[in-house]
Amino acid sequence: MSRKQERSGALLDDVAKAIIEQLQQDGRRSYAAIGKEVGLSEAAVRQRVQRLIDSGVMQVVAVTDPLQLGFARQAMVGVEVEGALEPVAEALAAMDEVDYVVITAGTFDILAEVVCESDEHLLELLSEKVRQIEGVARTETFMYLKLRKQTYSWGVR
Repeated sequence: MSRKQERSGALLDDVAKAIIEQLQQDGRRSYAAIGKEVGLSEAAVRQRVQRLIDSGVMQVVAVTDPLQLGFARQAMVGVEVEGALEPVAEALAAMDEVDYVVITAGTFDILAEVVCESDEHLLELLSEKVRQIEGVARTETFMYLKLRKQTYSWGVR
């Protein structure tokens, strides 16, 4: 079994990869337009996209600017854990303010990106929620000052 198949549970053929690339360029692109590019009917593209979504290979979402939506503070929180990592990662992932959780190797066991309405909201989140999770030994917060790049169009391999 290939690494790609192990990660996604499905092999991606060239047509699936082409569909993904089309949607990475413009997530609102019509199935008919994608079909013309990849050589399939609109119905076949619709079925392929649904299978990619159902299998967890991709999501089609609206990427927003948190500042424009009233979330003035974004930060990455590094978390050192004593004991099992998964329960801490699950507790973080369940929080509304957390939009990204990854278990890592290095100084921090877990990195969690948070989106808050204000510095006060961030302080409350850290003090009353994150640091209260059983197993959290220490946190370090990296406040975002300016977002320079955020992209989801890295293509497929």
